[in-house]
Amino acid sequence: MQVAEKHDYITVEEYLAAEETSDVRHEYLGGWVCALAGETRVQNQIAGNLYIALRQHLRGGPCKLSLSDIRGNLTLRDDAYFYHPDLVVTCAARDTNPRFVRHPKLIIEVMSSSTDRGDKREKFFACTTLESLEEYVLLAQASPEITLPRRAEGWRAHKVPGPEASLTLTSIQLTLPVAAVYEGL
Repeated sequence: MQVAEKHDYITVEEYLAAEETSDVRHEYLGGWVCALAGETRVQNQIAGNLYIALRQHLRGGPCKLSLSDIRGNLTLRDDAYFYHPDLVVTCAARDTNPRFVRHPKLIIEVMSSSTDRGDKREKFFACTTLESLEEYVLLAQASPEITLPRRAEGWRAHKVPGPEASLTLTSIQLTLPVAAVYEGL
C-alpha cells in the first residue's frame, strides 16, 4: 500500500479506537499512523482471483482467509505494528480477534510501483519475524511476476517463472496456475 499521510505518535489503544470509525484504512508502525491510498483495479483483480481460489481450497478446514481490511499484528522490539496485507491466512485457533490476525501462516501482497519497496523490505523483514509465518508472497501488478520467500528455505526469495508456470503455496498445500492468478488482466 502507498503511504498517503503520516500523523503524530499515538498509542495502540488510540489507534484501534480511531480505526473503529474511520473511513480510511491506516497502518500502525510502532506509534506512527500512516493512512493508506486506495487499491487499483488491477490489484483488486489479482487479489480477487487469489481470494476465490484460496477460499474454495480452505473451505471446511481449520484455516481462515481474510482480505486487506483485516490487519496483521506483530511486535518488534516491544513496539506494536499493524499492517494491512492484501490476503492473510491463519490456521491458529487462538487467532480470535475480529479485527486483526496475530499468527498468520501465509501473507500475500499485491505490489505496485509505489508499494513494492516497502512490501519487499520493511514489511517483509517485520512479518518474517512472526514464528507462525511460513510464506510471504509478493505479486507484481504490471506483469505476471511472483516472488516467493519461504521460512523453510531461510526466506530466500525465488521467482515463479512466468505465466506458464504454477504457484505452489506449500503452507496450505495449494498449487495454482500463474495464468489463473492474473486472469482477466
